[in-house]
Amino acid sequence: MNLHMYPGPLYDVNVEISCPQFLDALVMYAENRWKGLLAKELQVVEVVTFDYPYISGGKRGAPPKVEKLVDFHVEVVKKTLAKYPGHPLVLAGKSMGSRVSCMVVGEEGLGASAVVCLGYPLKGMNGAVRDETLLQLTVPIMFVQGSKDGFCPLEKLEPVRKKMKSNNELHVVEGGDHSFKIVKKHLQSTGSTQEDAEDHAVHAIAMFVSKYI
Repeated sequence: MNLHMYPGPLYDVNVEISCPQFLDALVMYAENRWKGLLAKELQVVEVVTFDYPYISGGKRGAPPKVEKLVDFHVEVVKKTLAKYPGHPLVLAGKSMGSRVSCMVVGEEGLGASAVVCLGYPLKGMNGAVRDETLLQLTVPIMFVQGSKDGFCPLEKLEPVRKKMKSNNELHVVEGGDHSFKIVKKHLQSTGSTQEDAEDHAVHAIAMFVSKYI
């Protein structure tokens, strides 16, 4: 799932969020919940969603290599920019979508102001740290990561952040997994709710975005 958010009265910004790694049962929840939260916090007036071809139409095929998604992603972004010419652009993505966003942000002519990564998949299937794309970035980037996200252990992300050229920030969803889901026991021990954690994450994103647009 990808979302574009168009300019509102406070922030003159487009935002795209992609989350192809969500389970099908969670896609509609994630789409509606995060669309609403981000639209309200960033005061945007329109949110448009799109999926990558391999998961469009409710069907999920085998995911291609991430590089093959870049061209499709770029074309969608260009159509968004054409609809609102002259407005700043912030790219954001969930899981694989965040990795693709980091690849897309450097494409000539897009001029993105920042990137927001929701659950960046730092570890590959073989366990290797995939930091090449991150180390090449020059635009500001924010990571929103669950503290129990096996695809991006925080102890592996920290040295990568220190090596990065771009300004970068981290917001941790305590107890959250790759999809920011927090187990009931953790929520009870902290006296918080899943919604509280998501609200805090969205507020952190809004604060980050406000620095660079």
